[in-house]
Amino acid sequence: MFPTKTDKARDELQGGQRTLSQRERALLLMADGRRSLTDFSPLFTNRGEAEQAVHALVQRGYLQDPKAAAAPQATATAAASTQASQAAQPAPLPAAEPIRLTATADNFDGKRSLATTRMFLFDICERMFVRRDPKFALQMRDALREARDREAMLTIAALMLSEIEKSAGPERAESLRERIDRLLPPAEVVH
Repeated sequence: MFPTKTDKARDELQGGQRTLSQRERALLLMADGRRSLTDFSPLFTNRGEAEQAVHALVQRGYLQDPKAAAAPQATATAAASTQASQAAQPAPLPAAEPIRLTATADNFDGKRSLATTRMFLFDICERMFVRRDPKFALQMRDALREARDREAMLTIAALMLSEIEKSAGPERAESLRERIDRLLPPAEVVH
């Protein structure tokens, strides 16, 4: 099964009221109809836990099996089907040079923003994962394209930092975590 997001999932990812855990939100971010249960497994302690999470999200209406969703629409025209398929998939990023941060990245005094944080996370992805784990890098790039709020950025950063800690050590992961904290806008205080 290669699950896709439903409208309910897109609403959940837009922000506002949160009803899902960070792992469930990360799973939603990655669900694009091209990834299988194997791709979601790194988010959980084991494959069984990932399978349970996927099935729970399907039952709760956040994910759907694209084959099951397409069956009732089998009578639709081929042109409409092609347009819907193209609209559901994120547009590929144009081939470009990886983003390079200068040595002054540690002294960042600019405005905190989600855009700056996203660019930094894209850079980490390129530098740390593209050669070592291209599949994970692709997952993280796709998740970053879908991320729309602080919570989503934190979820993706946590996944990346977990992998960095395994491969480069806790000191490297902590130094990157500190940089990310300096780039993210502060959390909104709700009274």
